[in-house]
Amino acid sequence: MSYLNQMYGRQSKNTVQPTDKNPNRVAGGLRAQGADMFEMLGEDGSVQKIPTEAYVRSLEEQSRKQRAAITVLERKLTRCETSIDQLKSIISRS
Repeated sequence: MSYLNQMYGRQSKNTVQPTDKNPNRVAGGLRAQGADMFEMLGEDGSVQKIPTEAYVRSLEEQSRKQRAAITVLERKLTRCETSIDQLKSIISRS
């Protein structure tokens, strides 16, 4: 009976999933499907290409991950520079 309850019973399901997808692949997939932009025809006959909301979200996720990586690398660089300065001062004392 628990199997049937699990399959057909009422349960609150989590619809929010953590996104572990690579944003580069998401943006590339949207471009490959042609779902990254749509064309809009103006009254004067001009055609404008407008990016879709999903494509803009994937680009924002890309930049957010890159900013986080840059922050980590900047911290590591600062630590390395301070340790180099400490080593220089130790060498100059000797």
